[in-house]
Amino acid sequence: MKRFLLLVCGLSAIMAGFSQSAAPKEAEESIHFKELSYNFGEIPQGRPVEHVFALVNKGKTPLVIRHIQATCGCTTPEWSQEPVAPGAASSIKVGFNAASEGHFSKTITVSYNGNQVKTIEISGDVYKSPATSAPLNASLSFIKSTN
Repeated sequence: MKRFLLLVCGLSAIMAGFSQSAAPKEAEESIHFKELSYNFGEIPQGRPVEHVFALVNKGKTPLVIRHIQATCGCTTPEWSQEPVAPGAASSIKVGFNAASEGHFSKTITVSYNGNQVKTIEISGDVYKSPATSAPLNASLSFIKSTN
């Protein structure tokens, strides 16, 4: 009976050690952004703006950005297709062109190194642009019509 208990206890200890060593390690997050969100503040309607998100590869292997997906067609990301070496910096340029006025918040999903994902965000408030570059001056119109 003692041998059986020793055998069972020993087998349990081996199995516990095996299951701990066989457990997958969490993937190391290699992409580090200087900022994860950017607020443009107030911007005029129909006037494109852009912001550059700086990033660093903090991993031990090259960082490969596979794909970047924005939530709508008014948001356009641009990035280098070249792998980012460990310790090296790169950037993602995000353009935005507001079609309608009001508050906006857009997310950009960055897929990298296989199946890892990181989300960055842009936001701001769009105001309606004036129809002309300067307000109409009624006095000037009157002077022009009398000459």
